[in-house]
Amino acid sequence: MNSHTKEILGSVLSVIGTIEAAIGSTPFKKINKDVSFDLRLTGNALQASGSALSADGQGSISLEKLGDEIQAVGNSTVIGGLLLDLGDKKDQRLIITGNWLQALGSLVGLADEFEDSTESGRAYNIIGNLLQGIGNSMQAVGGVEQLKQTIPKKPTFVSVGVVGSWIQATGSVISLMGQIKEEIEEIELGINE
Repeated sequence: MNSHTKEILGSVLSVIGTIEAAIGSTPFKKINKDVSFDLRLTGNALQASGSALSADGQGSISLEKLGDEIQAVGNSTVIGGLLLDLGDKKDQRLIITGNWLQALGSLVGLADEFEDSTESGRAYNIIGNLLQGIGNSMQAVGGVEQLKQTIPKKPTFVSVGVVGSWIQATGSVISLMGQIKEEIEEIELGINE
């Protein structure tokens, strides 16, 4: 698989994962707790795989590659928080840390877009990375709010974390559009960044 294909496929996996995790984070009446957990788990696994694949497709060391790697670590940290069963507070702290890492990775990748030699897709990638960083930050803040509550309450459709999940998903879709445009231009120019 060539590097351009890796980056596009990685972005596709990230989109599927963010949407799946957002559905799992949203309190739909018809989705029970186990299905919600599974959606969040597989969504984060897809995001981690997508970010790792995108990083592997990078032609050289760059902020974009570093951002993808940080995001993959962030998703892996969220997975640890979901699976390790260290106790509710420790698990929640891992999930919060994972969301902060994902936000950091998005913003590091955003910084690279201002240096990128390809014009095509740049605006999409800037907006998409910014939205993902904002969404992940909101998820982390929502997690902190949950951690501080002495009586845990169920998230609602307007909870900070739920809204953040959907903002992240929207950003990942916009980034996918930008990534496709960027890769097409790179193929036409015969470069790999």
